[in-house]
Amino acid sequence: MQRRKRSSKQVPGVMEFCWGHILAPKKAKKKVEGGSNVFSMFEQTQIQEFKEAFTIMDQNRDGFIDKADLRDTFAALGRLNVKNEELEDMVKEAPGPINFTVFLTMFGEKLKGTDPEETILNAFKIFDPEGKGHIKADYIKEMLMTQADRFSQEEINQMFAAFPPDVSGNLDYKNLCYVITHGEEKD
Repeated sequence: MQRRKRSSKQVPGVMEFCWGHILAPKKAKKKVEGGSNVFSMFEQTQIQEFKEAFTIMDQNRDGFIDKADLRDTFAALGRLNVKNEELEDMVKEAPGPINFTVFLTMFGEKLKGTDPEETILNAFKIFDPEGKGHIKADYIKEMLMTQADRFSQEEINQMFAAFPPDVSGNLDYKNLCYVITHGEEKD
């Protein structure tokens, strides 16, 4: 699967992150060199992608992400009933107001100490509110072909060739995440 340049009008989402960054072939990227600051933890292209995500989340364009920005971001993703406590908990994870440097630092800390399989599973769980461990293959196909960095039919075919749905048309994302992070299927 090849990544295409995204137009500024497209909104990157969870599925784009999962499929575009985790399953896409790794390309050589220039790493930011330098001291011990947060910017040295990421490659130049990663920093740019985080900046795009920050800009999209900063709905009121004040340079900070707050509860209202998070609520608006969730609404844009179709999740309208986010509890105030949930938003407060998210904002409390930061040591202070969330500007881009704090945002990047939080991601750096999370990525350093988070199990990659758990990260991927959490992304899929957004599309599986009942926690069944699978998602309808048609739904994933629709999301990938209509949202953000849109996939072509050929890319969809490649994905399902590598990770075919079961006889009921479900994609077992728990097994998929295991294969992605461990390189083999569970017994």
